[in-house]
Amino acid sequence: MTDSSLHDTPDDPALTTREAARLLGVSVGTVQKWVESGELAGWKTPGGHRRVRWSAVAGMLSLPGSTPGRAADPAEFVPEPRPAYPVTAEEPARLAAVRRSGLLDTPADPALDRIAWLASAVTDTPVALLTVLSSRRQWFKARVGLDVAETPRSWAFCSYTVLQGEVFLVEDAINDPRFADNPLVTGSPHIRFYAGAPLRDASGFALGALCAIDTRPRSLSATQVRAILELAQLASDRLQQ
Repeated sequence: MTDSSLHDTPDDPALTTREAARLLGVSVGTVQKWVESGELAGWKTPGGHRRVRWSAVAGMLSLPGSTPGRAADPAEFVPEPRPAYPVTAEEPARLAAVRRSGLLDTPADPALDRIAWLASAVTDTPVALLTVLSSRRQWFKARVGLDVAETPRSWAFCSYTVLQGEVFLVEDAINDPRFADNPLVTGSPHIRFYAGAPLRDASGFALGALCAIDTRPRSLSATQVRAILELAQLASDRLQQ
């Protein structure tokens, strides 16, 4: 579908999908999928060729002329061809939402730190995290009881949480075939119990999770489950500001 209002302008030129792919460090096919899904604004010429605006591409990378922000590694937002973690067909759109959020590697937020502390307190767990999931890593926007700042995405229990509409519970990871061989279970911090709820942006995409972790098998009361959901919603509201 063409749009006669989208003419080339000197300050915001139209790019081919090949040019956009080179700038973004992804394949032409990936750019075409983003255009088709609406994650990257674009249009078709009368000859059927896709075009995108420089400003739309610049906005993805925080290039000169885009909204100020951290320059992201484009590879973090490209789906893995054979991921070692569960995904749905929405993963490309979810990763695009993570990219738009600009959350990765940002400074600590005291409000989110307090939410993580409350999650730990209300569940009586030694560890609580607010995670953000790229295609390659699980990065901790806030953390209580854990020193490391990130893990590989393939280790992330939260990869299961972002697929859920409610709290995802693992009462004894060592006896769960999905996690028994996970390095976070067999090694530090020796996870046995996990409870997580998704953190969502304004469009409903799960950027990551709020989770509580323990080194002993256990469960949560109905009140604690509700508390995790409510705190995850508070954190989501904060991320959307």
